[in-house]
Amino acid sequence: MSQTIINIILFVLLVWFFASRFIPPKGVRMMTAAELKRRLKEPGVQYIDVRTPLEFQSYHLPGFRNIPLHELTARAHELSKEKEVIVICQSGMRSQKASKLLKKMGFQHVTNVKGGLNAWQ
Repeated sequence: MSQTIINIILFVLLVWFFASRFIPPKGVRMMTAAELKRRLKEPGVQYIDVRTPLEFQSYHLPGFRNIPLHELTARAHELSKEKEVIVICQSGMRSQKASKLLKKMGFQHVTNVKGGLNAWQ
């Protein structure tokens, strides 16, 4: 009986762990690469690429600015909390973390590009 309870608890923790990694953060809009292509040069939008500087130098989308994920907290003051922020990375995982972080810091309109640059190409 106690082993069953432990198994149930472990299962719930495992489900929670994976769900927290893959379910979009509350209040963050998700966008496809196709949607991004339509909106890419929209005025008043802040486009942020959270990959490393080396990744950014090797390839990036025009209009995107590089603020690596590990620098985002320290450099968030460079962004307006009132304007929409569209966040991209290579696969969508780092940008999802960045989006969650921006929401916690009080940014109102945060959009994550689903699949990142992998979905773009």
